[in-house]
Amino acid sequence: MNRELLMLVDAISREKNVERDVVFGAVEAALASATKKLYEGEVDIRVVIDRETGEYETFRRWHVVPDEAGLQLPDAEILLFEAKEQISDIEVGDYIEESVESVPIGRIGAQAAKQVILQKIRDAEREQLLNDFLSRGDKIFVGTVKRLDKGDLIVESGRVEGRLKRSEMIPKENLRTGDRVRAVIHEVDPSLRGPQIILSRSSPQFMIELFRQEVPEIEQGLLEIKSCARDPGSRAKIAVLSHDKRVDPIGTCVGVRGSRVNAVTNELAGERVDIVLWSEDPAQFVIGALAPANVVSIVVDEERHAMDVVVDEENLAIAIGRGGQNVRLASELTGWRINIMTAEESQAKQAEETTAIRRLFVEKLDVDEEVADILIEEGFTSLEEVAYVPLQEMLEIESFDEDTVNELRDRAKDALLTMEIAREEKVEEVSQDLRDLEGLNAELIAKLADAGIHTRDDLADLAVDELTEMTGVDEAQAKALIMKAREHWFTA
Repeated sequence: MNRELLMLVDAISREKNVERDVVFGAVEAALASATKKLYEGEVDIRVVIDRETGEYETFRRWHVVPDEAGLQLPDAEILLFEAKEQISDIEVGDYIEESVESVPIGRIGAQAAKQVILQKIRDAEREQLLNDFLSRGDKIFVGTVKRLDKGDLIVESGRVEGRLKRSEMIPKENLRTGDRVRAVIHEVDPSLRGPQIILSRSSPQFMIELFRQEVPEIEQGLLEIKSCARDPGSRAKIAVLSHDKRVDPIGTCVGVRGSRVNAVTNELAGERVDIVLWSEDPAQFVIGALAPANVVSIVVDEERHAMDVVVDEENLAIAIGRGGQNVRLASELTGWRINIMTAEESQAKQAEETTAIRRLFVEKLDVDEEVADILIEEGFTSLEEVAYVPLQEMLEIESFDEDTVNELRDRAKDALLTMEIAREEKVEEVSQDLRDLEGLNAELIAKLADAGIHTRDDLADLAVDELTEMTGVDEAQAKALIMKAREHWFTA
């Protein structure tokens, strides 16, 4: 029987063109599966076949787990302290094995063994095909639509298949069986039973790879695409940078008579592309990203990572775009929150902010409006600045003498200390479950306390825009915090 086993392995190995070890592994799996059926519970069986003689041994084994973890699978696990009674130097993660009676090959049933073996071989073949494909380093998958599967498209390239999900297609795109398709390799998941390559035609990365194919200067390192934002099938923006002063980044990407950008547009169902010059200066980058709108002025708020962009009435609609598309894409491209406003709106906002700062200085520094206005005119916007800006800078203010400066600094420090004590008292009112919530820090907790948010349920009841307004976090972070706060609603 052992000799017959070796002959069988050799025959299947030659017929299927796979390594003998793969076939041996399939037989071992079949024997282990048959042995498990002799036991009650979820036992762990290991079978080892001697590759030279065909003889095999069977072992039942227990996985060593930490004492504090407890046994999740009592029939296949053993606690560390129990394992050490048998093997003193054993560690967590090791196995304790016990030799058990082997099941004769004839007992596993020829058909069952064959199915296991063939499945193992199919898995090995598929893994080999996938590895061969990925080793080529292609980022764009080129293939033919083979079939439709639950709304997704299965695309075949040679003997390798990829899945193009409905959500990753370009809206209103009508692809049919037999159509030639190009898509970026979005993800590879070897654990999937079907096609393991997940494709995308709607991701920004697909556009970047298309430009990489159309513009040789990108591959040569002369140009670099720094970021990309897309409204798939409608409009997109890419930011480019030249590493060679002799190369015009925008003109190079456009190509002669628009040939290069048109090739990308045609592949993407007519999606229009704005090519923007990337800049280290965030304000300059945002100005370029909002093209074709002309910007009058920009106010940068580093703390909130936002910009107030002022445009005239004629450019307001262009800057915002249809349905807010232009400003939304510019925001995604630059990574900054962009607020478009007219000059009148900007002046009104500045007046409102100035009034708030004046009120703060009058109340907390115990000064009249004239002194408060002098501080505002000199660029002071917070108590921290008054308290801790270098003394010499404040002494340069013509309207103040040294005694006045020192008094203002002392009052500002006292006011900050009083405010901090009050803040800590408010934070004390916040429940422990809210303080322990993942993603919240002391600053955010203080802001929530100021807004009257004291419990996890209070936070969970908020809308995203409410949390953004009261804390200054971006939309994605606000959404994540609210969902985290709601978790206990679904797990209770």
